[in-house]
Amino acid sequence: MSKLNADSILLIHPLGYRAEDAGRDISRVANLMPPLGLASIAAYLERAGMTVEIIDCFAHPQADRLIVETLQRMRPAWIGFSCTTSSFLDGVRLTRLAKQTLPGIRSLFGGAHVSALKEKVLADYPEVDLVTVGEGEETLCEVLQAGDELENLKGVVVRGHDGTPLFTGYRDKLLELDTLPFPAYEKLAGFPHSYRLPIFNYPKAPNTSCLSSRGCPYACSYCDRSVFRRSFRFNSAEYMIEHLKHLKNRFGIRHVNFYDDQFTFNRKRVSEFCQRMLDEKLEMTFNCAVRAEHIDLELLREMKSAGCWMASLGIESGDPELLAQHRQNPDLDMLAGKIRMIKQAGIRTKGLLMLGLPGESEESVKHSMEYVFSLPIDDFNLAKFTPFPGSPLYEKIHELGSFEEDWEKMDCMHFQFVPHGFTRERLEELFIHFYKSHFQRPRVLLGYMAMLWKSPDSWKRFLLNLTDFLRFARGNKRVAEESDA
Repeated sequence: MSKLNADSILLIHPLGYRAEDAGRDISRVANLMPPLGLASIAAYLERAGMTVEIIDCFAHPQADRLIVETLQRMRPAWIGFSCTTSSFLDGVRLTRLAKQTLPGIRSLFGGAHVSALKEKVLADYPEVDLVTVGEGEETLCEVLQAGDELENLKGVVVRGHDGTPLFTGYRDKLLELDTLPFPAYEKLAGFPHSYRLPIFNYPKAPNTSCLSSRGCPYACSYCDRSVFRRSFRFNSAEYMIEHLKHLKNRFGIRHVNFYDDQFTFNRKRVSEFCQRMLDEKLEMTFNCAVRAEHIDLELLREMKSAGCWMASLGIESGDPELLAQHRQNPDLDMLAGKIRMIKQAGIRTKGLLMLGLPGESEESVKHSMEYVFSLPIDDFNLAKFTPFPGSPLYEKIHELGSFEEDWEKMDCMHFQFVPHGFTRERLEELFIHFYKSHFQRPRVLLGYMAMLWKSPDSWKRFLLNLTDFLRFARGNKRVAEESDA
Protein backbone atom coordinates (compact mmCIF):
# COMPACT_ATOMS: atom_id res chain seq x y z
CA MET A 1 0.00 0.00 0.00
CA SER A 2 1.34 3.45 -0.93
CA LYS A 3 2.39 5.81 1.83
CA LEU A 4 0.43 8.87 2.88
CA ASN A 5 1.13 12.25 1.34
CA ALA A 6 2.85 14.36 3.99
CA ASP A 7 1.99 17.69 2.35
CA SER A 8 -1.74 16.93 1.96
CA ILE A 9 -4.70 17.56 4.25
CA LEU A 10 -8.46 17.09 4.02
CA LEU A 11 -10.35 19.79 5.92
CA ILE A 12 -13.81 18.98 7.27
CA HIS A 13 -16.64 21.17 8.61
CA PRO A 14 -18.70 18.59 10.57
CA LEU A 15 -22.49 18.78 10.79
CA GLY A 16 -23.07 17.93 14.43
CA TYR A 17 -26.27 15.89 14.08
CA ARG A 18 -27.81 13.16 11.91
CA ALA A 19 -27.49 13.79 8.20
CA GLU A 20 -31.05 12.51 7.65
CA ASP A 21 -32.39 15.48 9.61
CA ALA A 22 -30.46 18.14 7.74
CA GLY A 23 -32.88 18.66 4.86
CA ARG A 24 -35.60 20.06 7.11
CA ASP A 25 -33.50 21.57 9.91
CA ILE A 26 -34.72 25.14 10.39
CA SER A 27 -31.20 26.43 11.09
CA ARG A 28 -30.00 25.29 7.64
CA VAL A 29 -33.19 26.41 5.90
CA ALA A 30 -32.85 29.94 7.26
CA ASN A 31 -29.09 30.42 7.09
CA LEU A 32 -26.19 28.48 5.58
CA MET A 33 -22.84 30.24 5.87
CA PRO A 34 -19.64 29.12 4.13
CA PRO A 35 -16.84 27.93 6.45
CA LEU A 36 -14.67 31.00 5.97
CA GLY A 37 -11.96 29.85 8.38
CA LEU A 38 -11.34 26.61 6.49
CA ALA A 39 -11.40 28.43 3.15
CA SER A 40 -8.78 30.88 4.41
CA ILE A 41 -6.56 28.08 5.72
CA ALA A 42 -6.90 26.19 2.43
CA ALA A 43 -5.80 29.24 0.42
CA TYR A 44 -2.81 29.82 2.72
CA LEU A 45 -1.66 26.19 2.55
CA GLU A 46 -2.05 26.01 -1.22
CA ARG A 47 0.06 29.15 -1.59
CA ALA A 48 2.75 27.29 0.37
CA GLY A 49 2.61 24.43 -2.16
CA MET A 50 0.43 21.97 -0.24
CA THR A 51 -2.57 19.97 -1.42
CA VAL A 52 -5.85 20.78 0.29
CA GLU A 53 -9.49 19.83 -0.15
CA ILE A 54 -12.54 20.88 1.87
CA ILE A 55 -15.75 18.99 2.63
CA ASP A 56 -18.48 21.09 4.23
CA CYS A 57 -21.01 18.74 5.81
CA PHE A 58 -23.47 21.61 6.35
CA ALA A 59 -23.73 22.30 2.63
CA HIS A 60 -23.57 18.58 1.76
CA PRO A 61 -24.88 16.60 4.77
CA GLN A 62 -24.64 13.11 3.26
CA ALA A 63 -20.87 13.37 3.36
CA ASP A 64 -19.58 10.17 5.01
CA ARG A 65 -19.17 8.32 1.71
CA LEU A 66 -17.62 11.41 0.10
CA ILE A 67 -15.11 11.67 2.94
CA VAL A 68 -14.13 8.01 2.54
CA GLU A 69 -13.75 8.35 -1.23
CA THR A 70 -11.72 11.55 -0.90
CA LEU A 71 -9.39 10.00 1.66
CA GLN A 72 -8.79 6.99 -0.57
CA ARG A 73 -8.04 9.24 -3.53
CA MET A 74 -5.91 11.90 -1.76
CA ARG A 75 -4.23 9.69 0.84
CA PRO A 76 -3.46 12.73 3.02
CA ALA A 77 -1.27 12.48 6.10
CA TRP A 78 -3.72 14.68 8.01
CA ILE A 79 -7.45 15.22 8.36
CA GLY A 80 -8.45 18.51 10.00
CA PHE A 81 -11.71 19.62 11.62
CA SER A 82 -13.02 23.09 12.40
CA CYS A 83 -15.62 22.60 15.11
CA THR A 84 -18.10 24.51 17.17
CA THR A 85 -19.08 23.08 20.53
CA SER A 86 -22.18 21.44 19.05
CA SER A 87 -20.30 19.82 16.15
CA PHE A 88 -17.21 18.63 18.03
CA LEU A 89 -18.46 15.11 18.80
CA ASP A 90 -19.46 14.62 15.17
CA GLY A 91 -15.88 15.53 14.30
CA VAL A 92 -14.66 12.81 16.69
CA ARG A 93 -16.99 10.32 14.98
CA LEU A 94 -15.62 11.28 11.57
CA THR A 95 -12.07 10.94 12.89
CA ARG A 96 -12.80 7.30 13.72
CA LEU A 97 -14.18 6.82 10.21
CA ALA A 98 -11.05 8.38 8.71
CA LYS A 99 -8.69 6.18 10.73
CA GLN A 100 -10.60 3.05 9.75
CA THR A 101 -10.41 4.12 6.10
CA LEU A 102 -6.79 5.24 6.07
CA PRO A 103 -4.66 3.68 8.85
CA GLY A 104 -1.83 6.01 9.81
CA ILE A 105 -3.69 9.25 9.11
CA ARG A 106 -3.49 11.81 11.92
CA SER A 107 -6.28 14.10 13.04
CA LEU A 108 -6.16 17.70 14.15
CA PHE A 109 -8.91 19.94 15.49
CA GLY A 110 -9.21 23.72 15.54
CA GLY A 111 -11.76 26.37 16.40
CA ALA A 112 -13.13 28.08 19.48
CA HIS A 113 -14.23 24.92 21.33
CA VAL A 114 -10.89 23.15 21.32
CA SER A 115 -8.91 26.40 21.70
CA ALA A 116 -10.76 26.91 24.98
CA LEU A 117 -10.39 23.35 26.30
CA LYS A 118 -6.82 22.73 25.07
CA GLU A 119 -5.27 19.75 26.92
CA LYS A 120 -8.67 18.38 27.98
CA VAL A 121 -9.44 17.50 24.35
CA LEU A 122 -6.44 15.19 23.99
CA ALA A 123 -6.89 13.79 27.49
CA ASP A 124 -10.51 12.79 26.91
CA TYR A 125 -10.49 11.87 23.21
CA PRO A 126 -7.69 9.50 22.13
CA GLU A 127 -8.88 9.80 18.50
CA VAL A 128 -7.62 13.39 18.41
CA ASP A 129 -3.88 13.65 17.70
CA LEU A 130 -3.39 17.41 17.78
CA VAL A 131 -5.23 20.63 18.61
CA THR A 132 -4.41 23.99 17.06
CA VAL A 133 -5.01 26.91 19.41
CA GLY A 134 -5.85 30.28 17.88
CA GLU A 135 -5.87 31.20 14.21
CA GLY A 136 -4.87 28.30 12.03
CA GLU A 137 -3.16 29.37 8.80
CA GLU A 138 0.47 29.60 9.86
CA THR A 139 0.18 26.91 12.53
CA LEU A 140 -1.25 24.30 10.14
CA CYS A 141 1.40 25.12 7.57
CA GLU A 142 4.11 24.44 10.15
CA VAL A 143 2.37 21.25 11.30
CA LEU A 144 2.38 19.81 7.78
CA GLN A 145 6.03 20.74 7.34
CA ALA A 146 7.19 19.49 10.75
CA GLY A 147 6.68 15.76 10.40
CA ASP A 148 7.01 14.32 13.91
CA GLU A 149 8.74 17.33 15.52
CA LEU A 150 5.50 18.90 16.71
CA GLU A 151 6.53 19.76 20.27
CA ASN A 152 8.75 22.53 18.91
CA LEU A 153 5.81 24.37 17.32
CA LYS A 154 3.89 27.16 19.02
CA GLY A 155 0.10 27.19 19.14
CA VAL A 156 -0.60 23.46 19.40
CA VAL A 157 -1.59 20.84 21.96
CA VAL A 158 0.28 17.56 21.41
CA ARG A 159 0.98 14.40 23.37
CA GLY A 160 4.40 14.38 24.94
CA HIS A 161 6.71 11.38 24.97
CA ASP A 162 4.91 10.05 28.03
CA GLY A 163 1.51 10.53 26.41
CA THR A 164 0.58 13.54 28.55
CA PRO A 165 -1.14 16.38 26.65
CA LEU A 166 1.12 19.42 26.32
CA PHE A 167 0.16 22.96 25.22
CA THR A 168 3.20 24.52 23.57
CA GLY A 169 2.11 28.11 24.23
CA TYR A 170 0.55 30.87 22.17
CA ARG A 171 2.20 32.05 18.98
CA ASP A 172 4.46 35.06 19.44
CA LYS A 173 3.04 37.07 16.55
CA LEU A 174 -0.40 37.29 14.96
CA LEU A 175 -0.90 37.41 11.21
CA GLU A 176 -1.12 40.64 9.24
CA LEU A 177 -4.48 40.19 7.52
CA ASP A 178 -3.61 42.04 4.32
CA THR A 179 -0.87 39.47 3.64
CA LEU A 180 -3.38 36.60 3.47
CA PRO A 181 -4.72 35.31 0.15
CA PHE A 182 -8.47 35.54 -0.38
CA PRO A 183 -10.27 32.47 0.99
CA ALA A 184 -10.41 29.51 -1.40
CA TYR A 185 -14.15 29.81 -2.04
CA GLU A 186 -13.71 27.65 -5.13
CA LYS A 187 -12.93 24.66 -2.88
CA LEU A 188 -16.45 24.82 -1.40
CA ALA A 189 -18.52 22.56 -3.63
CA GLY A 190 -21.42 24.45 -5.19
CA PHE A 191 -20.29 27.89 -4.03
CA PRO A 192 -22.01 30.32 -4.00
CA HIS A 193 -25.38 28.68 -4.69
CA SER A 194 -24.98 26.03 -1.97
CA TYR A 195 -24.95 28.81 0.62
CA ARG A 196 -27.49 31.43 1.66
CA LEU A 197 -27.64 34.34 4.05
CA PRO A 198 -30.39 34.58 6.69
CA ILE A 199 -33.80 35.00 5.12
CA PHE A 200 -34.87 38.67 4.64
CA ASN A 201 -31.26 39.77 5.33
CA TYR A 202 -30.24 40.62 1.77
CA PRO A 203 -31.67 42.31 -1.33
CA LYS A 204 -29.99 40.27 -4.06
CA ALA A 205 -28.61 36.83 -4.86
CA PRO A 206 -26.14 35.25 -5.24
CA ASN A 207 -24.66 36.46 -1.99
CA THR A 208 -22.14 35.36 0.61
CA SER A 209 -20.38 36.21 3.84
CA CYS A 210 -16.82 37.40 4.19
CA LEU A 211 -14.55 38.67 6.95
CA SER A 212 -12.55 41.90 7.03
CA SER A 213 -11.32 41.76 10.63
CA ARG A 214 -10.51 39.33 13.42
CA GLY A 215 -11.18 39.60 17.11
CA CYS A 216 -12.92 42.14 19.31
CA PRO A 217 -11.47 44.72 21.72
CA TYR A 218 -14.34 44.31 24.20
CA ALA A 219 -14.73 41.72 26.97
CA CYS A 220 -18.41 40.85 27.40
CA SER A 221 -19.23 38.05 29.82
CA TYR A 222 -20.88 35.78 27.26
CA CYS A 223 -18.33 35.89 24.43
CA ASP A 224 -15.66 33.27 23.79
CA ARG A 225 -12.26 34.83 23.10
CA SER A 226 -10.28 31.58 22.83
CA VAL A 227 -9.16 32.00 19.21
CA PHE A 228 -8.18 35.67 18.92
CA ARG A 229 -8.16 36.49 22.66
CA ARG A 230 -8.24 40.29 23.15
CA SER A 231 -6.61 41.12 19.81
CA PHE A 232 -8.30 43.13 17.08
CA ARG A 233 -6.96 43.44 13.55
CA PHE A 234 -8.54 44.49 10.29
CA ASN A 235 -8.00 44.57 6.55
CA SER A 236 -7.32 47.85 4.80
CA ALA A 237 -10.00 49.45 2.65
CA GLU A 238 -7.94 48.60 -0.45
CA TYR A 239 -7.83 44.90 0.46
CA MET A 240 -11.57 44.89 1.12
CA ILE A 241 -12.31 46.36 -2.30
CA GLU A 242 -10.08 43.83 -4.05
CA HIS A 243 -11.78 41.05 -2.07
CA LEU A 244 -15.23 42.20 -3.23
CA LYS A 245 -14.02 42.53 -6.83
CA HIS A 246 -12.79 38.94 -6.62
CA LEU A 247 -16.16 37.73 -5.35
CA LYS A 248 -18.06 39.67 -8.00
CA ASN A 249 -15.86 38.84 -10.99
CA ARG A 250 -15.22 35.17 -10.24
CA PHE A 251 -18.48 34.10 -8.59
CA GLY A 252 -21.04 36.72 -9.60
CA ILE A 253 -21.67 37.81 -5.99
CA ARG A 254 -24.02 40.78 -5.72
CA HIS A 255 -24.35 41.19 -1.95
CA VAL A 256 -21.90 40.53 0.90
CA ASN A 257 -22.45 40.12 4.62
CA PHE A 258 -19.38 41.26 6.56
CA TYR A 259 -19.30 38.78 9.41
CA ASP A 260 -17.02 40.96 11.55
CA ASP A 261 -17.71 41.53 15.24
CA GLN A 262 -16.80 45.21 14.93
CA PHE A 263 -17.03 46.41 11.32
CA THR A 264 -17.03 50.15 12.14
CA PHE A 265 -14.46 50.14 14.97
CA ASN A 266 -11.93 51.99 12.79
CA ARG A 267 -13.89 54.89 11.32
CA LYS A 268 -11.19 55.96 8.83
CA ARG A 269 -11.08 52.50 7.26
CA VAL A 270 -14.85 52.35 6.78
CA SER A 271 -14.98 55.85 5.31
CA GLU A 272 -12.21 54.98 2.84
CA PHE A 273 -13.96 51.74 1.94
CA CYS A 274 -17.23 53.55 1.24
CA GLN A 275 -15.51 56.09 -0.99
CA ARG A 276 -13.73 53.32 -2.90
CA MET A 277 -17.03 51.49 -3.37
CA LEU A 278 -18.42 54.61 -5.08
CA ASP A 279 -15.25 55.30 -7.09
CA GLU A 280 -15.03 51.71 -8.37
CA LYS A 281 -18.78 51.57 -9.17
CA LEU A 282 -18.93 47.99 -7.91
CA GLU A 283 -22.74 48.11 -7.64
CA MET A 284 -22.69 45.61 -4.77
CA THR A 285 -24.58 45.90 -1.50
CA PHE A 286 -23.46 44.82 1.94
CA ASN A 287 -24.52 44.16 5.53
CA CYS A 288 -22.40 44.63 8.62
CA ALA A 289 -22.50 44.44 12.41
CA VAL A 290 -21.84 47.68 14.27
CA ARG A 291 -21.41 48.72 17.86
CA ALA A 292 -23.29 51.85 18.90
CA GLU A 293 -20.16 53.59 20.23
CA HIS A 294 -18.56 53.49 16.79
CA ILE A 295 -21.17 54.99 14.47
CA ASP A 296 -22.38 58.52 13.74
CA LEU A 297 -24.84 59.98 11.25
CA GLU A 298 -22.20 61.17 8.80
CA LEU A 299 -20.55 57.75 8.65
CA LEU A 300 -23.90 55.98 8.35
CA ARG A 301 -24.85 58.18 5.40
CA GLU A 302 -21.54 57.33 3.73
CA MET A 303 -22.25 53.65 4.31
CA LYS A 304 -25.75 53.97 2.86
CA SER A 305 -24.48 55.69 -0.27
CA ALA A 306 -21.86 52.95 -0.71
CA GLY A 307 -24.49 50.20 -0.61
CA CYS A 308 -25.03 49.32 3.08
CA TRP A 309 -28.39 47.53 3.16
CA MET A 310 -28.60 46.40 6.78
CA ALA A 311 -26.73 46.98 10.04
CA SER A 312 -26.94 44.62 13.02
CA LEU A 313 -26.41 45.70 16.63
CA GLY A 314 -25.95 43.63 19.75
CA ILE A 315 -28.63 44.74 22.20
CA GLU A 316 -28.56 41.53 24.25
CA SER A 317 -31.11 42.77 26.82
CA GLY A 318 -33.38 45.77 27.25
CA ASP A 319 -33.10 45.59 31.04
CA PRO A 320 -30.43 48.05 32.25
CA GLU A 321 -29.54 46.17 35.44
CA LEU A 322 -29.15 42.84 33.67
CA LEU A 323 -27.14 44.38 30.84
CA ALA A 324 -24.77 46.06 33.29
CA GLN A 325 -23.82 42.61 34.64
CA HIS A 326 -22.65 41.35 31.28
CA ARG A 327 -21.62 44.14 28.91
CA GLN A 328 -19.26 47.09 28.86
CA ASN A 329 -20.89 50.52 28.50
CA PRO A 330 -24.50 49.30 28.98
CA ASP A 331 -26.16 52.58 27.94
CA LEU A 332 -29.59 51.71 26.56
CA ASP A 333 -30.53 55.35 25.91
CA MET A 334 -27.43 55.85 23.79
CA LEU A 335 -28.10 52.57 21.99
CA ALA A 336 -31.69 53.58 21.22
CA GLY A 337 -30.48 56.89 19.80
CA LYS A 338 -28.00 55.13 17.51
CA ILE A 339 -30.67 52.69 16.29
CA ARG A 340 -32.88 55.63 15.33
CA MET A 341 -29.85 57.20 13.65
CA ILE A 342 -29.35 54.08 11.50
CA LYS A 343 -32.98 54.29 10.39
CA GLN A 344 -32.56 58.01 9.71
CA ALA A 345 -29.70 57.14 7.33
CA GLY A 346 -32.05 54.78 5.46
CA ILE A 347 -30.39 51.53 6.51
CA ARG A 348 -32.37 48.46 7.54
CA THR A 349 -31.82 47.64 11.23
CA LYS A 350 -31.48 44.28 12.96
CA GLY A 351 -31.30 43.80 16.74
CA LEU A 352 -29.45 40.88 18.32
CA LEU A 353 -30.70 39.73 21.72
CA MET A 354 -30.32 36.87 24.18
CA LEU A 355 -32.80 35.29 26.54
CA GLY A 356 -31.77 33.41 29.67
CA LEU A 357 -28.62 35.24 30.76
CA PRO A 358 -27.59 34.72 34.39
CA GLY A 359 -29.68 37.15 36.41
CA GLU A 360 -32.61 37.05 33.95
CA SER A 361 -36.07 37.47 35.51
CA GLU A 362 -39.65 37.75 34.34
CA GLU A 363 -39.33 41.51 34.82
CA SER A 364 -36.14 41.75 32.75
CA VAL A 365 -37.78 39.85 29.87
CA LYS A 366 -40.70 42.28 30.03
CA HIS A 367 -38.28 45.22 29.93
CA SER A 368 -36.50 43.73 26.91
CA MET A 369 -39.76 43.37 25.00
CA GLU A 370 -40.84 46.92 25.85
CA TYR A 371 -37.43 48.27 24.82
CA VAL A 372 -37.25 46.43 21.51
CA PHE A 373 -40.84 47.24 20.56
CA SER A 374 -40.21 50.95 21.22
CA LEU A 375 -37.47 51.06 18.57
CA PRO A 376 -37.58 51.14 14.74
CA ILE A 377 -36.04 47.66 14.43
CA ASP A 378 -36.89 45.87 11.18
CA ASP A 379 -35.63 42.41 12.12
CA PHE A 380 -34.23 40.73 15.16
CA ASN A 381 -32.59 37.55 16.30
CA LEU A 382 -33.30 36.18 19.76
CA ALA A 383 -30.73 33.60 20.83
CA LYS A 384 -30.94 31.23 23.78
CA PHE A 385 -28.02 32.09 26.02
CA THR A 386 -25.40 29.35 25.97
CA PRO A 387 -22.29 29.39 28.22
CA PHE A 388 -19.56 28.29 25.84
CA PRO A 389 -16.14 27.10 27.01
CA GLY A 390 -13.79 30.08 26.78
CA SER A 391 -16.36 32.68 27.84
CA PRO A 392 -15.85 34.39 31.22
CA LEU A 393 -19.22 33.08 32.46
CA TYR A 394 -18.33 29.44 31.75
CA GLU A 395 -15.98 29.13 34.74
CA LYS A 396 -18.68 29.97 37.31
CA ILE A 397 -21.83 28.99 35.44
CA HIS A 398 -22.94 26.27 37.89
CA GLU A 399 -23.19 28.92 40.62
CA LEU A 400 -25.59 30.99 38.53
CA GLY A 401 -28.24 28.40 37.67
CA SER A 402 -28.57 24.84 36.39
CA PHE A 403 -26.42 23.87 33.41
CA GLU A 404 -26.71 20.67 31.36
CA GLU A 405 -23.45 20.57 29.44
CA ASP A 406 -24.64 18.54 26.48
CA TRP A 407 -22.29 19.75 23.74
CA GLU A 408 -24.47 18.58 20.86
CA LYS A 409 -27.28 20.88 22.07
CA MET A 410 -25.06 23.90 22.78
CA ASP A 411 -26.01 25.74 19.61
CA CYS A 412 -27.98 28.77 20.95
CA MET A 413 -31.19 26.98 19.98
CA HIS A 414 -31.61 25.09 23.27
CA PHE A 415 -31.85 26.32 26.86
CA GLN A 416 -29.05 24.20 28.31
CA PHE A 417 -28.55 26.82 31.02
CA VAL A 418 -31.51 27.82 33.22
CA PRO A 419 -30.94 30.82 35.53
CA HIS A 420 -32.10 30.77 39.14
CA GLY A 421 -35.83 31.41 39.45
CA PHE A 422 -36.78 29.82 36.11
CA THR A 423 -37.70 26.48 34.67
CA ARG A 424 -36.71 25.46 31.16
CA GLU A 425 -40.40 25.25 30.24
CA ARG A 426 -41.01 28.84 31.33
CA LEU A 427 -38.02 30.08 29.34
CA GLU A 428 -39.40 28.35 26.25
CA GLU A 429 -42.80 30.00 26.78
CA LEU A 430 -41.23 33.43 27.09
CA PHE A 431 -39.04 32.83 24.04
CA ILE A 432 -42.04 31.96 21.86
CA HIS A 433 -44.05 34.86 23.27
CA PHE A 434 -41.22 37.32 22.52
CA TYR A 435 -40.87 36.13 18.91
CA LYS A 436 -44.59 36.00 18.21
CA SER A 437 -45.18 39.43 19.73
CA HIS A 438 -42.52 40.92 17.47
CA PHE A 439 -43.76 39.36 14.25
CA GLN A 440 -47.41 40.14 14.96
CA ARG A 441 -46.83 43.89 15.14
CA PRO A 442 -48.39 45.71 12.14
CA ARG A 443 -45.30 47.79 11.36
CA VAL A 444 -43.11 44.69 11.31
CA LEU A 445 -45.57 42.77 9.12
CA LEU A 446 -45.69 45.67 6.66
CA GLY A 447 -41.91 45.68 6.61
CA TYR A 448 -41.81 42.02 5.63
CA MET A 449 -44.45 42.60 2.96
CA ALA A 450 -42.12 45.22 1.49
CA MET A 451 -39.54 42.44 1.08
CA LEU A 452 -41.65 41.23 -1.86
CA TRP A 453 -39.82 43.79 -3.97
CA LYS A 454 -36.84 44.54 -1.70
CA SER A 455 -35.75 40.90 -1.30
CA PRO A 456 -37.80 38.69 -3.64
CA ASP A 457 -35.41 35.75 -3.25
CA SER A 458 -36.12 35.70 0.50
CA TRP A 459 -39.86 35.42 -0.11
CA LYS A 460 -39.24 32.60 -2.56
CA ARG A 461 -37.24 30.71 0.07
CA PHE A 462 -39.85 31.45 2.72
CA LEU A 463 -42.71 30.06 0.64
CA LEU A 464 -40.74 26.99 -0.45
CA ASN A 465 -40.05 26.14 3.22
CA LEU A 466 -43.28 27.49 4.71
CA THR A 467 -44.15 24.25 6.52
CA ASP A 468 -40.84 24.18 8.37
CA PHE A 469 -41.02 27.87 9.34
CA LEU A 470 -44.56 27.41 10.68
CA ARG A 471 -43.54 24.32 12.63
CA PHE A 472 -40.68 26.24 14.23
CA ALA A 473 -43.00 29.18 15.04
CA ARG A 474 -45.47 26.85 16.77
CA GLY A 475 -43.10 24.63 18.69
CA ASN A 476 -39.74 26.43 18.80
CA LYS A 477 -37.91 23.21 17.91
CA ARG A 478 -35.51 22.22 15.20
CA VAL A 479 -37.07 19.66 12.89
CA ALA A 480 -34.18 17.29 13.52
CA GLU A 481 -35.06 17.18 17.21
CA GLU A 482 -38.72 16.52 16.53
CA SER A 483 -37.91 13.52 14.34
CA ASP A 484 -36.41 11.77 17.37
CA ALA A 485 -39.64 12.03 19.33
